[in-house]
Amino acid sequence: MPTSLFRRKAVEACQADADRADHRLKRSLGVVELTALGIGAVIGAGIFSSPGSAAAGADGRLAAGPALVLSYLLVAAACGLAALCYAEMASMVPVAGSAYTYAYVTLGEFLAWIIGWDLILEYAVGNVAVAVSWAAYFNTLLEGLGVHFPPWLCTTLDHAFKTPELLATAPHVLGIPIVLNLPAGLIVALLTILLVVGIQESARVNTAMVVLKLAMVVGFVLVGMFYVQPAHWTPFAPNGLNGILTGAAVIFFAYIGFDAISTTAEEAKNPQRDLPRAMIATLTICTTLYVAVTLVLTGMISWRELAVGDPLAKALQSAGLQALAGILSFGAVVAMTAVLLVFQLGQPRIFLAMARDGLLPEWAARVHPRFRTPYVTTILTGVFVGVPAMFVDINEAIDFTNIGTLFAFILVSVGVIVLRRTDPGRHRPFRCPGVPVLPLFSVVSCGILIAYLPVITWIRFVVWQAIGILLYFLYGRRHSRLTGRGKEVTWTPTTTR
Repeated sequence: MPTSLFRRKAVEACQADADRADHRLKRSLGVVELTALGIGAVIGAGIFSSPGSAAAGADGRLAAGPALVLSYLLVAAACGLAALCYAEMASMVPVAGSAYTYAYVTLGEFLAWIIGWDLILEYAVGNVAVAVSWAAYFNTLLEGLGVHFPPWLCTTLDHAFKTPELLATAPHVLGIPIVLNLPAGLIVALLTILLVVGIQESARVNTAMVVLKLAMVVGFVLVGMFYVQPAHWTPFAPNGLNGILTGAAVIFFAYIGFDAISTTAEEAKNPQRDLPRAMIATLTICTTLYVAVTLVLTGMISWRELAVGDPLAKALQSAGLQALAGILSFGAVVAMTAVLLVFQLGQPRIFLAMARDGLLPEWAARVHPRFRTPYVTTILTGVFVGVPAMFVDINEAIDFTNIGTLFAFILVSVGVIVLRRTDPGRHRPFRCPGVPVLPLFSVVSCGILIAYLPVITWIRFVVWQAIGILLYFLYGRRHSRLTGRGKEVTWTPTTTR
């Protein structure tokens, strides 16, 4: 292939782009806020929804049973290895763009574009899944309060066409039924407005929601442990290792938010020090909570009964704790609101980095003159997520997200090995231990999880990649700033932050 496809961007150039006066973001986040963003992204559907379907088996998948706790530990190990690689790259290249930027300085432009394209799966497409799940919990909460949304205003097209009686109640325009998931679209719109107003305001709202949802999760564990029946843990692994690995591939979605921390590098006060700390703290805290919740959940109720969208609430109901089940539904709404917020925060900053490099149009790099946020891409991301969330099915979005994220993790891990060889003398505030062995383990573990995803997900991923490659050759490669033809944005160096 032409060597121009693998041209790399210098680390110094990445930092210079971040320092441009008209592109500079506002640095206001400390390690506590960064960790809260990570927890806000990770603790959501993975603890309030996914454990049920993964434990009981759904859509033809093997059930993990109570051994789902091992699935969470396996995924935590895989993500932990990837997190150490992310931490080294984030401390060395502390700019927005996450895995896209890391690939640009290590593996070259073409693979950087591929990762940037895949990160759309993680953040934007993944948020479609979260928005749909959020709307389901929100509707359950409203019903518990005696408020009933018309069914045709809170469902996806996929579900509606499988439910003839629902379609019959929907209004028709020119013979076409009007069916949409309005709550999913509205929450995305509200969060988009908040994110345009400012990162500090968004971080404060997220931190408040994180404190509340942690209290909910810990409360479930402390109360539920008194209703655990050890007999429910037998058989522990009904489908053996295959069931555990299948469960791991499904609940991988529960962990992917930790890398969203790296997208805020240009808004962190001390990114070289705080980004690695926040990533590691996020994974440690969230893994502990996932393990505790899974053990209590599968001990309170038979795993065969957990194929529902709100397994924690069902477990409390089975124990006769109806009031707590209602409170937990509120906690789930808060938890998934935080996930939506952080993912909606991450995607625009990746678009910002790609636009700086000329791979996307220059207008995508615009920063609001007052709020210092990437407002254009934030609004576009809101539209890209909010509209599909009103119509698409959640399970398809989750599988699609997992494969794109796993692929990005693999390339970041490879990038650490490459940069250790090509630029060994560069200062690394955080060094991933055990290079190259540990990053190679990260590659292998992510590869195993990819292998257990459904074939249809692979087919969709290949089609997605083909579209991305086509766009790169039609626009990105021709407009890249590394060609000398990309549009340069005038800027004034400054030391003011």
